[in-house]
This record gives sequence, structure tokens and C-alpha cells, in this order.
Amino acid sequence: MAENRAVWGIDIGQAGLKAVRLKYAAQAEQVLAVAYDYIPHPKILSQPDAIPRELIKQALDKFLERNDIAGDLVAISLPGHSALARFIQLPPVESSKVADVVKYEARQQIPFALEDVIWDFQTLGGGIEESGFMLGAEVGLFAMKTEQVYEALRPFTEAKVEVEVVQIAPLALYNFHCYDTLGVRRSTEDEFVAPEEHTIMLDMGTDNTTLMVSNGEKIWIRNVPVGGNHFTRALTKEMKLTFAKAEHLKCNATKSPDPRAVFQALRPVFNDYVAEIQRSIGYFSSVNREAKISKIVGVGNGFKLAGLQKFLQQNLQYDVERVETFDAVVGDTVLNAPVFQENIMTFAVPYGLALQTLQLTKLRTTLLPKEIAVARKIRQKKPWAVATAATLLCGLATSVAGYANASANVNTERFGEVESAADSFKSALGSGQSAYDSARGTHDGLVEKGTHLVSYLDERELWAELFRGVNEALPRAVGLQLDEDDLTKIPRVNVRSMTAQRYADLKTWFDGLRVQDKNFLTEDEKTKGPAGEGYVITLMCEHYYAPEDRLGGGVIFVRDTLVQNLRKPFIKQEDNFQGPVPVAILGISHPVITDNPPPVKVELYENGAPKAGNTPQRGFSPGIARPGFPRPGASGQPGTGPATAEAQFKLIDRTTFTLQFAYKPTLVKDRVMPETTEPVAGGEIPAVVGTPQTPAPIVNPGGGPGTASPAIPGSVPPENIPALGQ
Repeated sequence: MAENRAVWGIDIGQAGLKAVRLKYAAQAEQVLAVAYDYIPHPKILSQPDAIPRELIKQALDKFLERNDIAGDLVAISLPGHSALARFIQLPPVESSKVADVVKYEARQQIPFALEDVIWDFQTLGGGIEESGFMLGAEVGLFAMKTEQVYEALRPFTEAKVEVEVVQIAPLALYNFHCYDTLGVRRSTEDEFVAPEEHTIMLDMGTDNTTLMVSNGEKIWIRNVPVGGNHFTRALTKEMKLTFAKAEHLKCNATKSPDPRAVFQALRPVFNDYVAEIQRSIGYFSSVNREAKISKIVGVGNGFKLAGLQKFLQQNLQYDVERVETFDAVVGDTVLNAPVFQENIMTFAVPYGLALQTLQLTKLRTTLLPKEIAVARKIRQKKPWAVATAATLLCGLATSVAGYANASANVNTERFGEVESAADSFKSALGSGQSAYDSARGTHDGLVEKGTHLVSYLDERELWAELFRGVNEALPRAVGLQLDEDDLTKIPRVNVRSMTAQRYADLKTWFDGLRVQDKNFLTEDEKTKGPAGEGYVITLMCEHYYAPEDRLGGGVIFVRDTLVQNLRKPFIKQEDNFQGPVPVAILGISHPVITDNPPPVKVELYENGAPKAGNTPQRGFSPGIARPGFPRPGASGQPGTGPATAEAQFKLIDRTTFTLQFAYKPTLVKDRVMPETTEPVAGGEIPAVVGTPQTPAPIVNPGGGPGTASPAIPGSVPPENIPALGQ
């Protein structure tokens, strides 16, 4: 337990501050709710005329005036939509090396340098430890930009409030669900058997909704970009009301003179909300095929919207409940208070925060900056340090006094001359050593600089060759296919980004791959992985190709084209008039597909471009509509254009995937040429098989569909990629 101290869980959202104070009665093994506070903001933080920093400060100052928190621990929340949460299935790994493997995964999963984020991880359920190895373990990885964490802490540090735990709101909600709903306790955690059925928790906030799916062991989180404000803004638009009047009407829709008109104005938002939830549930079910969903539980004051619960139940075909009581806590003074009862759904997050800080929950990660935690420990230990230093000083003083007494009794006349000569020699030796060290440092620096300058001479063309080799290996439209408007009939792969990461030993990358990542490797590649210094090249790609037999589409199309081409020493595509292009002999090996989510349906307009607004996660620029067809709007609905023309579209599959391969830059003189004249793409045979290949000049490296260009977003130009050893 947290030293049997009381704990405040504080959640500052867009609409206000919610806080609950808990204590743990060890003898009764019971959590006590001893205090609470609810302070709404005068304005919602996201309103145009609101100043969030000032409103948060006002709320916190008011909270501190009304509550004495001296001696209590404090836990605060961070918004889930600003955080990153990843759940990683670890390969079999030594228990002592789990942290190293997770750090490697963190570098892959977090789209920022680790120095720019605060992150933490925890092993979740499902894994077993056997003979010193962790098997089948799932790890939760959580991170947020450093400046965002410090911005959330700023009002507390300015108010001189020490924060013990910093947790993202969805994980606090998970702790609440496990402890209060499922009855998971730290003392019986190892005995807990997760049910097969999962529960969906919807925490509707002002601008967003957190969707969390969990059975107490596994957890899956998604942010839904629809919140209470979207309903309010719909009323302001449809019924020509001010924001304040629309907010009041939304909360009292059933008491309005014309409830039917209110619900009619809200219906489009209801539909969008259900569609987003259905999309999230569909994706969850596609990656967790054995998971069964039993019900939906709503929290957050936004869930009090009249008609929402019934609408969700009818359209999602699940039982929909609202949190109306806290089952694992006692304290009638708090629990029966009218304000607490009225807003109980918004206290789920601070309740989960306080439970974690009492050390009663399964999940115990925190994004509290390490600098703050370390400084606090030093401060706490300072009194002991002062006492220890005083004791040492007393002992030292006694020792010095004894030494001085002995020294006074020694006759220095006999040794004075010898000591003087020794001191002179020592001084001369020190001066000589300093001069030598200075000269040696200058010499070593010049040698290092010279080595660095000439190191690029041998490798100056290698990165340009790599870009051209990857470009040549890409499938693309040729011949009559260039006139094809239907994307599903064009065997083309689009590269969205190309990045490189250096490894001191490529074996580290290869050993960290999952079993399913190696499915498309040859048996020889699986047996003999890459080793030694090199790079891992990552391509993030997409394609829409879907042959009529449907058997050669999706990731199979990638395997049979791009993956196979990367293994060939030379490639010559039909549209290449320059001769064979070196590929595998450049040092490329072990191409693997590390991410291949299920295809996503997008709407294809008659202009041959995917509909805007249907791009999942990563962006895709919508095409420009042909004359006579409207350009799709940001929400995916027809936008501007001739009113008489109706946009025609069909649903097609967008296949996205991430491909990685090892790259050990190989000089021309060191390349091993193939012993046989194996045909390359297009049926051509290299003209110079068996002899070193002189790199051909790059022709239009960024031109045309399906090319790997150094200019694409997120890519690394060759001049910015260091040579090996740098």
C-alpha cells in the first residue's frame, strides 16, 4: 500500500475538474471514499474564446482552497487522444532481456526519438515464464511527447503540488474496470482467470470518446473523434442557437417544447457516432477473431445525453449500460452526495487514478518524468544525508588531529633536500605528460577527420544505387495498363515513405522479428539471418490491385512481385531502356512484411481517385475530380461542383503494408556476381553476368507512379544517411 496515506485522483478535462480522495483500510481490506470535488469550467476549454491555461489554473486554485491535500498523494490524468498506446506480442525471450527487447520495439513503434518522449511499459497477462524465458507475453507500451507531459504538470508545479502518478486516462479507466467491475485485486492477481467475453467501455468526453475493449487481461484502446461538443454544435447550426443555449437544450432535450425537433437535429451526429464505433469494433474483431463482446458500458457526462443509450443499443445490437454505482468502494458521505451522484459517470477516471496510486491495480505504469521522481527521492533523503555527513566530518576531524600531532614530531631537516628534488621531477614529468597528451589528441583528431572525409569516396554512389534498385523492384503499370482508369486493375505499388535505421549487428533486428513476420522468407533465409553492421530499410506502401480471381491480390501480390524482385541480383522492367539494374547484389537481403492490417474499403470515384475522408490513419491526398463530378469533401460527402452531376463511386480494397529488408552497402569491387544467367523481371538476362557491374546513372528517380523517391515524406535522402562506422 502507499504508506496508508490518502490519495487524490484528479482528472482535469475540457469541461471541468473532477477529483476523488480514497483511503485503504487494511484491516477491513476495503477502499474508503473520504472526499470528492467537482468544479466545472466557466467555459469549455476548446471554445474559441476560452484560455485553457487560465481556466485550468482557476479550477485548481479553487480545488486547493476547498481541500487540504497536505500529506496526501496526488495522481493526475493525461488525455488519451494525445498519448500513444501499443500492445506488442513478444517473441520467446530471456526474462532478463525483456526490457531490452521492449526498448527496441519502442524505437520502432514510437514515431519520435525516445529522447523526445516519456514512455513506460508493463507486461500484461497471457505470458508464462519457464526456465528463465518469457513465452507468449504481451507488453503494453505507452508514451507521450515530453512537452505535453510537462504542460499537464505545469499548473500543479506552479501551485507547489507534488504529483506521484501521471497516467493516461484510458489506462485509469482500465484500472477502474478491472478493480470495480471485474473484481481483480493485486492479492489475487495471479489467480485471476480472464473471462472469454470482453466489455466495451465508452468514455464520452467533450471533443472525443475513448473506446476501450478489455476482459481484464487484454486491453485495446481507440480514440473516436466524436464527443459531446459535436452534438452541441449540431444544435447551434440546425436550430440557430448560441453555444450556451444549445448546450442547455442538449442536456434538457426531453423537457424542451419540441423534443422531436431536437432529436432530428442531432440525428446526423448520432449516425456518425454509431458509424465510428462500428468501424472500431469491426477492426478489433478482425485482429482478435476469438474475442467475444458481451456489452457496452458508458461513462463520462457526455453519456447522459438523452436517447444516446437507446440509440446505441438499437444500432449496435449490444446491451448498453451506464455506470450508476461504484461497487468496490464504501463511504456514504461521498457516494450519496447529490453532486457526486449526479456526476458519478465522470468520476470513473479519477477513481481509477486513486486506485493505482494506492497500489491496488494490475496496471502500474506512469509517465511522471524521471527527473522529477529522482529529485523528489533526493529531497526525501536529504535529512539522512546531512546526519551522515556530520558523522563523517566528526570522524575526519579526529583523524586529521591525530595526523597533525604525529607530523609535528617528525624531523624534516634530513629529508627536505630529497623531497624538494622529487617534487621538481614530478612537476617536470607532469608538464611533459600534458604536452604529450595534447599532441597525441591533436594527431588522433586529424587522423579521425581524414578518415571521415575519405570514407565517403567509396560509398558516395551506394545510396543512390539503393534508391534506384528499390524503384526498379516495384511493380508498376506498363503498356496498355498506363491507360487503365480502374485502380484495381493496375499492378502498382505506391511507396508512402522510405526510411533507414543503422544497426551495429543486424542479428538484433532479425531476432526481434515475430514468427509471422518471417512467413515469406525462404528456408535458407530463415536458417541464416543477416549479421554484422548494416541498415534496416523500411518501406511503408499501399496498393489497390485486385485481380479477377482475387487469389493474387492483397499481400500475395506483394510477395510475388516486390518481395521476389528484391531477391534478384538484377532487375530490368519493361519500361527500362537503360539495361539491367543491380538489386540484391547491392547488399539487400531478407525482405519481410512486418505489418499487414486487413484491407480497408474506400470509395473510388469515376475520376479514378479514392474518396477523401476514407483514408485510415495515415493520409492520402484525394484526387482532383473530373469536370462534371463534384470533388469529395473532408467528411467524405460530395462537396463543391455542379449540382446536376452526381458523383459515382464503388467500394475497393486499399491494402497497406510495411516491408523491411536488411541492407549492407556493398562496394562494386566486393559484389558477388551470380554464377548463372537467371532471367530477371521482364524476361531479360543481364548482359554482364560474371563481371563487376558499373553503376548506371539514375534516370528520373522520383518520377512516375510506383517509384521510390528520396523526396517522399518521411524518407531519408542519401546525403543524410551516414556511412557505416560513422
